[in-house]
Amino acid sequence: MRRLLLAVLTASAVIAPAAASSNDASRPKPAESSIAQTATPEVRNGREIFSSFLDGRADPGCDSEHSDTRWEQHFSRAPARLADDAQDVLPLFGYVVDELREADMPTEFALIPFVESGYRPGARNGSGPAGLWQFIATTARNHHVPVGAQYDGRLSAVDSTTAAVRYLKTLYGMFGGDWRLALMAYNAGEYRVLQAMRSAGMNAQNARPSELPGMSKVTYEYVEKLHALACVLDHAQQQGNLLTSLDRPVPVLTEHALPAGTSLNAFAGQRDIEPQLLARLNPALASARAAPRGVHVLAPIAPAQPGATGALVAAAETDSNADNNAAAPTVVAAAATRASRPQARTTHTVRNGESAWAIARRYGVTVTTLLTSNGLDKRAVLKPGMVLSFEDTP
Repeated sequence: MRRLLLAVLTASAVIAPAAASSNDASRPKPAESSIAQTATPEVRNGREIFSSFLDGRADPGCDSEHSDTRWEQHFSRAPARLADDAQDVLPLFGYVVDELREADMPTEFALIPFVESGYRPGARNGSGPAGLWQFIATTARNHHVPVGAQYDGRLSAVDSTTAAVRYLKTLYGMFGGDWRLALMAYNAGEYRVLQAMRSAGMNAQNARPSELPGMSKVTYEYVEKLHALACVLDHAQQQGNLLTSLDRPVPVLTEHALPAGTSLNAFAGQRDIEPQLLARLNPALASARAAPRGVHVLAPIAPAQPGATGALVAAAETDSNADNNAAAPTVVAAAATRASRPQARTTHTVRNGESAWAIARRYGVTVTTLLTSNGLDKRAVLKPGMVLSFEDTP
C-alpha cells in the first residue's frame, strides 16, 4: 500500500524554499496539560494520553463543514475503543502519540493505525498488508523492516512504528509541513503527489490537497477519513463522557531489547509482565520459542521484581476460560483467620478473563503477594466468582 521513497531530487523543483520556515511554523508545540501528572513513569492517566494527542495536533478543533458525516459514522466506535480497558488500544495509541511528539510531528498521524488496522498489531490482509500500519512486504523492507518466515517485523509495533514515523517525517518536511499533503504522499507515493502539484502549477505553500488534480478517489478519501476521525474524537471529548472513561491508570509502553534466544514468556517472567499482554502487543514473536538477534519488544515500563516469576502469572492464566460456568469456590487467605490482625483487608471477586497480574496491578500488590495471601500456589487457576482477600497496601 505504501509506495517507495522516490523523487526526492525532484522535490526542489516543486517545493518552495520557504518550506523549512513553514514547517517550523506549523509544527505542533507542546502545551501545558490540564491533567495532573502521575507519580511514577510506569503508569499515567489515560486522560494524559488524550491531552497529549490534542495538544500535538496541527489543526486544533474540528472543521465540521469539511468533515464527511459518512466517515464520522464509520469511525463512531473509535472513542469507545479508546475507553475500553479490556482492549490495548489506549496504551498503543499513547505509544504512537509519544513517538510522534518525540519526532516533533503532528499527532493527526496517530490516527493512521485506526484507519489501517483498528490499532491491532497483528492485523493481516491475506498475503498483502500486515501489522499496525499495514505495510506491504516490499515497502517494509525498503524502510528497513525485516520480513521473513521466522520474523515479520510488520507485526512488531516497534519496528513498524519506527519506520512509519521516520517516513512520515521525511514526507512532512518534503511537503512544507502540510500534514494533509504528507498523508496523501504516504498513501499514494510522493512521486505521484509531486507530479500532480507540478501539473497544477502548485507548490507546497499554495497547494490545496482536496483540489490536487489526478489523484485517486482512495487518496482523497484517506485524508477525509483522518479528518472525520479527528472530528469524532473532538466531539466525544466535548461531551465529557470520553474523558470520564479515560480517567484510569494506563501502562506506559516502550521498547525493550529482547536478548537473542529469549522467549516472550521468559521475558515476561523477568519483568513481572502479564504474558498474554506481551503476546498481544508483540504478535511478531507470539508463536516464536526464542527471539532472533536484534529484536525489540513493546512492553510496559516495569522493573524486574525478585521473586516474581512468569510461571506464577502463566499458571494463574492457564485454562482461565475452562469451566467458566462451573461454581467457583471462595478463596480466603489463611492469615484472614487471625482475628488479631489490625491491618485492613481488601476483597476482590474475580471476573471472567481476569488474570492474577491484572488484579495485582490494579491494587498495587505483587502477584506473589496476591497468590500467597490466598493460599494459592503457582499451579492455581483463577476462575470467575473467586473471592480473593489481601492486606491493604500502606
